[in-house]
Amino acid sequence: MRWIPALFIVLLVGVSGLDIAINFKKIQHPRFMILSWLYTMCLLAVLFMPIASNGLVIHLTTPRVGRVNLQELQLTNLEFVENIIMTVPLGVIIKKYFSKLPLTLIAILGIILSGSFETVQYVLSHLFLINRTSDINDVISNTLGIVIGAILMLLYRYFKTKGEN
Repeated sequence: MRWIPALFIVLLVGVSGLDIAINFKKIQHPRFMILSWLYTMCLLAVLFMPIASNGLVIHLTTPRVGRVNLQELQLTNLEFVENIIMTVPLGVIIKKYFSKLPLTLIAILGIILSGSFETVQYVLSHLFLINRTSDINDVISNTLGIVIGAILMLLYRYFKTKGEN
């Protein structure tokens, strides 16, 4: 029962990958699309499968209900920095596909997405015993990562257009 979210992710990977393969010639930026697809699928696996990592080894979590962490923010915590780095590509993807979206709306979208990630982790942890911790610090760090990714995309576009002139 605890592998139902993983099966759903595998199904999503297969269907979306098949759609990309079928429509490959119609895609404007195929490399970026494939990298976005790979990143999104890996992100879903990291967020919603009953696996954990200590930075060196990936292991299965024990079946149990997850927890909610509302402890104070520790900026020196390596996990906080890892969560920022993990969501920077998501900010790049959002800014690439929604280029007219201002940075303030991307920040709001980042809060909504990050909050949704943690809420779904909480629900899946209770329904399927995937043993994931929902953490308010993850919402903050994921939002920061999304905003940093969007800023990087803005800088990339700025320097690209400046170089063309």
